[in-house]
Amino acid sequence: MNPQGKLAILVGGGPAPGINSVIGAATIRSLLEGVPVLGIRDGFEWIMQGDVEHVTPLGIDDVSRIHFRGGSQIGISRANPTTDHHLLENAVLSLLRLDVSQLITIGGDDTAFSAMKLLEEARGRLRIVHVPKTIDNDLDLPAYVDTFGFQTARHVGVDIVKNLMVDAKTTSRWYFVTAMGRKAGHLALGIGKSAGATLTLIPEEFSGRRIRLKTVVDTLAGAIIKRLSHDRRDGVAILAEGLVLSIDPADLAQVDEVEKDAHGHVRIDEVNISEILKAQVRARLKPFGLKATIVAKSIGYELRCADPIPSDMEYTRDLGYCAAKYLLSGGTGVMISMQAGNLVPIPFEKLVDPETGRTMVRMVDTHSTRYAIARRYMIRLRRDDFDDAHELAKFAATAGLSLDEFCREFQYLVEDEPPGLVVSLGEAETGSRPPRS
Repeated sequence: MNPQGKLAILVGGGPAPGINSVIGAATIRSLLEGVPVLGIRDGFEWIMQGDVEHVTPLGIDDVSRIHFRGGSQIGISRANPTTDHHLLENAVLSLLRLDVSQLITIGGDDTAFSAMKLLEEARGRLRIVHVPKTIDNDLDLPAYVDTFGFQTARHVGVDIVKNLMVDAKTTSRWYFVTAMGRKAGHLALGIGKSAGATLTLIPEEFSGRRIRLKTVVDTLAGAIIKRLSHDRRDGVAILAEGLVLSIDPADLAQVDEVEKDAHGHVRIDEVNISEILKAQVRARLKPFGLKATIVAKSIGYELRCADPIPSDMEYTRDLGYCAAKYLLSGGTGVMISMQAGNLVPIPFEKLVDPETGRTMVRMVDTHSTRYAIARRYMIRLRRDDFDDAHELAKFAATAGLSLDEFCREFQYLVEDEPPGLVVSLGEAETGSRPPRS
């Protein structure tokens, strides 16, 4: 038995590019300092049941080249030990039976919460750090710090969408593309803005309030009418999957009884929002004598196990190294982050929302310059369209409506439109530059 005990690594939640890089770097750092490493297979699935058979000893030869590949060498699961105190107790006892004294958890906000609760249950018998992972990019980190996997997922997503855009123009059709993002629209917006999609809809633009399905349908129908008025029958709309949770459940009655995961979340992948919107938009256009060929598509599973791009490879190797080093130095109870090239450990207690007791989620800032530019790129009905008589007349004629009728049908959509970007010229921009020495 090693006097320091063993270091264990566990992955929870869904896959994200770069998991193997974290595992590899943490394993190598630990072994070089004389501490054996165990891979806990399938997240909390087995250890929270008291099963200690599903573990894999990790050696340097096992992990030295896995940072190039997507997926997880030790599996993954969404098993949640916080639903029952007995499960938490089992998880702690299982790790102690395995002679584990230090644990690295890799995952999103739910896994971070589980790590925090596990640490509380261990009462000093384990040291635990968490490495933030999610392609949703929604962990509560500074705005300029991405969660690992996000950049790779966006990169692969853009490749898919740019091909759909060419197909859309070639075949004169629309694509409604659902991108992953349960609570936040970072990935959908990142893909849509980078690819130059026609428009992107994310839950944050509705300020967290419940909206009617009709609002989303009319936004898409309005964009199609606007494109048609300029002789374009094609387009690509990117939809964040979290829109499902923003829509009034009464409007989604036909899919309200969907399966929930271990964390009590609606399995939104069971709600095919792009198919629902495809049917609803076609029905909305029909009274105007308009037809649109619409194809519903979801992307997400294609992104989660992609091989990481170099930036994510470097980033995740740094995170894995720092996670192991922090534990081996006696640290515990933090989420590992890299900020401006430096290790910044964030204490677990700072991750918790005092009102909900859950880990905080980072949303897209709809008041930011980034979002203001994204909205300006989108082709959708805007406030200034209703101030331009010539444009408005084209839209109304396309829909076979009078100006007043078109306004009655669609003008409500722009009531909550965020203001456009206003650039103020500060002293640094207007002042003269100092002479060079």
